[in-house]
Amino acid sequence: MPLSEENIPFIQDQLSGDFNLPLTNDKQQLTDALSAAVNQLIQTDFARLINILYRIDISEKTLKETLERQAGQDAGQLIAGLIIERQLQKLKLRAQFKPPENIPDDDKW
Repeated sequence: MPLSEENIPFIQDQLSGDFNLPLTNDKQQLTDALSAAVNQLIQTDFARLINILYRIDISEKTLKETLERQAGQDAGQLIAGLIIERQLQKLKLRAQFKPPENIPDDDKW
């Protein structure tokens, strides 16, 4: 599921507790802001960043592989990409397993 304008509010909502992201509908602005926030945490509070990544459910293996495979690139950009990708996966799964809205009253709990 690619990042689209309709997905941006979901991602902002999911990440607002951990990152101070601007309200925007622009994919690049969201990615850049998230990247800057990640780079800030790398420099000032790496343990907090690792904790956030753990809660978002980005494995240490995936993180290491991505950083090693693309060594020399901006780590903040790479990690921001992983975060956005994981949030989009969660959105897709929620949509897949969303219960039908037109359940008859007799069948509701």
